[in-house]
Amino acid sequence: MTFNPLLPSWLLVLLGVALLAWVIYSGIRASRRTRMLWLGRAVMVVALIGALARPGVGSVAAEVADESVDVLFVVDASASSAAEDWADGRPRFEGMAEDVTTLAQQHPGARYSLVSFGSDAVQRLPFTTDASALSQAVERLQPEDVAYAQGSSVGAAAELVHEILDSASTDYPDRVRVVYYLGDGEQTAEESPESFGDSADLIQGGAVYGYGTEAGGQMIEYGRYGATGDYIQDENDEDAISELEEENLVEIAEQLSVPYELRSAEDEITPAQVDPGRGQALEGSSTQLTTFPLYWVFALVVLGWLLVEVWVLGRAASELRRARELVE
Repeated sequence: MTFNPLLPSWLLVLLGVALLAWVIYSGIRASRRTRMLWLGRAVMVVALIGALARPGVGSVAAEVADESVDVLFVVDASASSAAEDWADGRPRFEGMAEDVTTLAQQHPGARYSLVSFGSDAVQRLPFTTDASALSQAVERLQPEDVAYAQGSSVGAAAELVHEILDSASTDYPDRVRVVYYLGDGEQTAEESPESFGDSADLIQGGAVYGYGTEAGGQMIEYGRYGATGDYIQDENDEDAISELEEENLVEIAEQLSVPYELRSAEDEITPAQVDPGRGQALEGSSTQLTTFPLYWVFALVVLGWLLVEVWVLGRAASELRRARELVE
């Protein structure tokens, strides 16, 4: 049997001795009628000290949070992310947002950062362990305002991603860095896409996920205050169609030396495997052995006796009320 006390051992022993001494003294001075109550209170004190000592036996496997991982999400927020060819005709960026949330849950205890890109790349969230902050940043994500869109590049975030990873590796060299790139691969900028190759040596794992279909979908127009209700038009004043361009996503995956996967709402998304050859062999969580806790047994004893005390007090109050009624 092992113990993991909530209080320092010496303080726990001192507390137990003091409480027991008080209960025994009170029990000796009590009437014969109430002496059994004090015996029960002595048992409760012993049970309380036992619960605070947190005993355990044997060993069981338990998942523990991995607090040595930095997870960087790179999300496509260009106008094409509003294409309605995700599940049930929903826009692609909703699928990306759902996957970011799911992946974050599979890296408990990690630090998270979020970068979105369209015509430009912006770090929406610096590295933080606050999962709620990440959720809020994801909820605020929406495709860029078409009034300011000037053509997007699938590599628009490459330089910013490298700066973030380089700074993280300098400040925390022992941490594992994972990058998830989520986009549709559509290149509308005239210049060639920027390369993520410089970031490959700064990460130990990650993945590139593709969203959309070859048939493509119409793109809802977004403005400063959200969706306008209209569709983006092409040069012929017809609804523009955005198509998935997987070859660009495959190239980004090769640059980062991570796998590529075409996403579907029907398929579960799994966290990236960390390559031991590129750094520490850690994943989002790890398994360790821990003892089976027994404190709850002692806690039940305490709870049981407290219920007895409530019943005794209730009965005493009832007798007192009847006595008053007789006097009146």
